[in-house]
Formats: sequence, structure tokens, C-alpha cells
Amino acid sequence: QRDAKGQYLFDLLCHHLNLLEKDYFGIRFVDPDKQRHWLEFTKSVVKQMRAQPPFTMCFRVKFYPTDPAALKEEITRYLVFLQIKRDLYHGRLLCKTSDAALLAAYILQAEIGDYDPGKHPEGYSSKFQFFPKHSEKLERKIAEIHKSELSGQTPATSELNFLRKAQTLETYGVDPHPCKDVSGNAAFLAFTPFGFVVLQGNKRVHFIKWNEVTKMKFEGKTFYLYVSQKEEKKIVLTYFAPTPEACKHLWKCGIENQAFYKLEKSSQVRTVSSSNLFFKGSRFRYSGRVAKEVMESSAKIKREPPEIHRAGLVPSRSCPSITHGPRLSSVPRTRRRAVHISIMEELAGWHCQRQRAPRTVAAARGTVTVASGQPRPAGACDRLRNCPDLAAAPAGSQQPGGCRGVTAAVTCRVEGAAGPKGPPPTRSSAPGQPPRSVPRGTPVNKFLLSVLRLLLVTVGLLFVLLLLLIVLTESDLDTAFFRDIRQTPEFEQFHYQYFCPLRRWFACKLRAVVNLLIDT
Repeated sequence: QRDAKGQYLFDLLCHHLNLLEKDYFGIRFVDPDKQRHWLEFTKSVVKQMRAQPPFTMCFRVKFYPTDPAALKEEITRYLVFLQIKRDLYHGRLLCKTSDAALLAAYILQAEIGDYDPGKHPEGYSSKFQFFPKHSEKLERKIAEIHKSELSGQTPATSELNFLRKAQTLETYGVDPHPCKDVSGNAAFLAFTPFGFVVLQGNKRVHFIKWNEVTKMKFEGKTFYLYVSQKEEKKIVLTYFAPTPEACKHLWKCGIENQAFYKLEKSSQVRTVSSSNLFFKGSRFRYSGRVAKEVMESSAKIKREPPEIHRAGLVPSRSCPSITHGPRLSSVPRTRRRAVHISIMEELAGWHCQRQRAPRTVAAARGTVTVASGQPRPAGACDRLRNCPDLAAAPAGSQQPGGCRGVTAAVTCRVEGAAGPKGPPPTRSSAPGQPPRSVPRGTPVNKFLLSVLRLLLVTVGLLFVLLLLLIVLTESDLDTAFFRDIRQTPEFEQFHYQYFCPLRRWFACKLRAVVNLLIDT
């Protein structure tokens, strides 16, 4: 629906994946200018999109767990494993050759199991693409570790060992933002579970813990990081982003990561401004839970571990199958399509619930399978047929600008957007009653109400600004907030060139009116 919040879509995906520890994940999308954005859950999905529907988004890890091996449920560890595996493939997780060989061997063990000479011929590890580039020597090392050291490990054990090893690397949890320093040198800024990181080339040149970061702000393309270290030593790091939008995205990511990892309770979260003046800059507030609350909530989970379908849950482009050759997915096309359509069918099911009799959540979560010979729940294909655009894009499609997720991309068309014309929607007043038509005057009434609401809000804001202006200019309050505003050159110019003449003119007119009333 056009008024659906981001939280609705996120909850729908987590419900489909049977995921409870969902605070570590988010939904990311790319605008037409190739700028990445995190979907804000408190705002409407449609209003955040600058592109035309259907919208394509990616579900991926947003806050990397401080200790991924300590996650409560295996399904959460598996999704984090998939994300870190992609980080390794795309060059975001940097490591030494020995560590790279061990990580790749863990992936091999989780993907294909124990080494079998009959199934795995010489050079079998070269059929997999673990890194952007790798040599034959590294491939032989990977195969050697897989043959001799990992035999007998289950996929869950291999994934757990992979997470434990990845956690020890310096670039664990890095989601890089390209920038330049004051000297014009290229750099990548990133926020990890442990602090702020600056990378140049393949080296980490700065690492600042979260408790040392006192403030972050931006102005245009310039990003400022205020650091307070031991012995009251204060540092200001300055970097330049490619565009103002990229700088704002960097700032918002920093605010969210600092709140998530540093604070003890979500009640301590405050609205942050990018400027010292309330009427200048952007304001942003992190709206989720913090890491400590998430861990406490995870410890209370008591349910049977959900079943994990490793072959078909998430298609993998980074680790191909031996039988399909290099750079191919290890998931057959029919099964990948089934995963994509199951999410689309669920979206269509929730969308069509308003026009059908009420049903249980379990009935609305049926999965459509396109493999030959597989049964399909009744009504599933009808819902997809009624919403043809929901299955428009292929699962796992590549996203521009580095928007890569741990699950198949979700593509959907929002009701009310541009599309094929059809009969007008109907609404049912109660279950079991015939639908009644929407009154023709409803759009006009809604428009008038919107205009009236806008006028009331505008008048209210002007009244508040007038009161604040009077307090600033006429009162003797000497708080730090008012003092900073009064000392700005802009305010002084406004006060002496505009406000004082206006006040004298108004006082003169008021005296004239009073004298006229007295004379009469």
C-alpha cells in the first residue's frame, strides 16, 4: 500500500525467513543517482523512493554482531555467514593469505561437505570464486586444508568456525564509504562493531573506539569526526565525500552505528543535528534497539530451532557449484525462482487480504514452487496473477552501487502507483458483508483535509517562530543555547537591519491607533 511503512516490509521479510534476531539486519536500496540508502522503518516506503515502481531493494546485514558466534539461533548465524562470505568475495573483508585459505576452506566444507576423491577431482577448488582475485597456489592451499583439517565438520560447524575466524580480522564488519582526506588522497571510511575505521589502500590508517567519538557532523560534502582521547587530547578528522547526499548518508550511518554499539539502552537515544544551530542542517534519530538490548532479548528466545534450507534459502553468486562451472550459482534456476516467488506470493497474499475473507497467518504464508511435480497451495497462483508485477525481476539480481544483500532481491509494485488501469477498488465494512463502493467525493475530501492540515501546521510553525524570535530579542535569558544564536553574524544582521526598524514602525502605528481611539 502507498502508506505502508518500512517496518511493514521488514517484518514481512523476517516473518518469511522465520527470523527473530532481526535487529542486525536492514533493507538497502539505490536511488537513480547510484547513491545507497537504508530504508527508514518509521517512514513510508513510497515516499523514500525517488525511482519509479517497481522498487528493488536488498535485505542484508546492517549492524554486524560484536560476537557472531554468540548469536542465539542458527538461522541468524547462517544469514550473517552469507553476508561475510559476500564481503570476502567483493574485497571488503581483507586478510592475509593464510587466513584467506582457511576461510575459503570453511566455505568449501559448508557448501560441499567432506572431501571425496570420486566427486572432487584435482583442482576442484578452482571452480569456486571466493575472492576477487586468487592464484593457483592459494587454490592448492585451500584444497589442502579442506582435505586434511576439516573432515567431519557439519555445515553449521564450518559456518561457526568461519564466523569466529572472520571476527578476529581488522576489517570485519566494514561497509566502506569512499572519501578523500584533506590532502586529496583516496580513503574509505567505515563503521564497525568496535569503532570508526579509515582505510587507505589495503591498510587501516585510523581506528577510533566508539567511546572516543564525541560528535559527528557534516556540511555539504565535508564530514567532521570529533575525537576525545586520553589526557584530554581532542582531534577533528575531516574528510570529503563525492556528493552532499553521500556525505549525509555517511553521517546517518555513523549516528546509527554509534547509538547501536555504544549506548546501554534505547531510551538514551537522542535526536542529533548536523549543525549547532537548530534552524540549520539536518536532524536524525536512530529508531531501533541497541546491541545490549538485542542480546538480552535473544537470550529469552525459547523455541524449536527453525529448519534451514541452505541450498535454496539464499542464492550465492560468490561460491559457485562444481557441476555448473565457475561464477555460477550453486542453486538450480528452478529453486532460485521458487525462493523469489515465495516472497512475492507472500506480498501478494498480504495485499489481497483486504479484499478477501480473513484467513490465518499460516494460510497466507504458502510457498509457490515452480519445480515440476511440486504441489502449489490453492489460491497462490491466483494472487500472483492478480498482482503480475510482483514477480517482474529475477531473484538475486545484481544491484548497482554495491547494494548487495544476503537474500534474494525483493521487487514489488506498490498499489496506487502508475500501472495498468483496472476496476476501482472496493472496501468491505466488516467480514462477511458485501463490499461497498468508495464515495466519489472521498479524493476531494482528502485533498481539502490535506490542504487544511498544511495551513494549520504552517500557521503553528510561524507562531512558534514568532514566540522564539521575541524571546531571543526581548528577553534577558542568557542560556548557552540562546547565547550561541545571538552571537552569530546572521542573527545580529537580522536584529539591527530588520527587526529593530520593524519594531519601531509597529510601535509607531500602535501609538497612532491608541491616540485615535482616545480622541474619538
